[in-house]
Amino acid sequence: MPFLLNVNENPYPPSDAVVADITASVAEAARGLNRYPDRDFLALRADLAAYLGRESGAHLTAEQIWAANGSNEVMLHLLQAFGGPGRTALSFAPTYSMYPEYARDTNTGWVVGRRSHDFTLDQSKALAAISRHRPSVVLLASPNNPTGTALPIQLVEAVAGRTASIGAVLVVDEAYAEFRRAGTPSATSLLPSYPNLAVARTTSKAFALAGARVGYLAASKQLVDALRIVRLPYHLSAVTQAVARAALRHSDELLGRVDQLRVERDETVDWLRSQGLKAVDSDANFVLFGTFTDRHAVWQALLDDGVLIRETGPDGWLRVSIGTGAEMAAFRASLEKVLKTDIGRQS
Repeated sequence: MPFLLNVNENPYPPSDAVVADITASVAEAARGLNRYPDRDFLALRADLAAYLGRESGAHLTAEQIWAANGSNEVMLHLLQAFGGPGRTALSFAPTYSMYPEYARDTNTGWVVGRRSHDFTLDQSKALAAISRHRPSVVLLASPNNPTGTALPIQLVEAVAGRTASIGAVLVVDEAYAEFRRAGTPSATSLLPSYPNLAVARTTSKAFALAGARVGYLAASKQLVDALRIVRLPYHLSAVTQAVARAALRHSDELLGRVDQLRVERDETVDWLRSQGLKAVDSDANFVLFGTFTDRHAVWQALLDDGVLIRETGPDGWLRVSIGTGAEMAAFRASLEKVLKTDIGRQS
């Protein structure tokens, strides 16, 4: 498949300098592979805390950071620790499709509220849903997947307060946080005031490390200690730790690509609207657009033309990941052809 624009990967591979550092670090780690890895990986956690300090202004210690095999495993740890039989997790659709799977895998009840028609979240309705269902865990994605919308920090703080009042954990999933618009604060700014808050991140997107599988979160030491209880022994290999620490040493270079992707994202939104389509303002590295009478037919036509995007989200909508300039040019050319046919009818 020539153009892969379906899973929100960073289209730019690590530079030769990053690859060289990772290679040397893995070679050094390989000398000790006869031993189990550092099960508490405090060096990596300290590096992640330092990175969040630079990126979001958060003042964190290594003990306030947790990491695992992608943010998927981080989320699973959270529901293993705070969900389970007789407990409920709550989120607001449309949102990340894996959340109900995490609930299912941990025998946690699943309750879903609704976002507004423009994919924002109404604060009063969100707080009412929390009071009504009294969940053990609330999951909020910001920026949200598949819509790309970021939540106002005032709303996040209101939800953090309401969940704290009922003894629940609030998880703010910031997998795409590095792509947010300038001036949009991270939920990490609320951590000093809310020990029930966990802010999840990943290196898969901004750091171009999807293949390394390193997700992490920031929270109070007490919350992190609960996750240490449920994790499997030695869940992060010595090689994984070495790769992640090497990449973090090049965070400035890697985040430079993020600026390019932001520009391409905003240009994509403008172009889609110029074609008469709806496109959601995005703080992530993807754009939700539509709406089509038969979105599957549009998706298939693009696929037949060598462009793979994602058929996800509410009926009628499609999602395109932001790629390189050449990849986005191919997407635009392919979609232009589709829009001139009966397949491209809009709903």
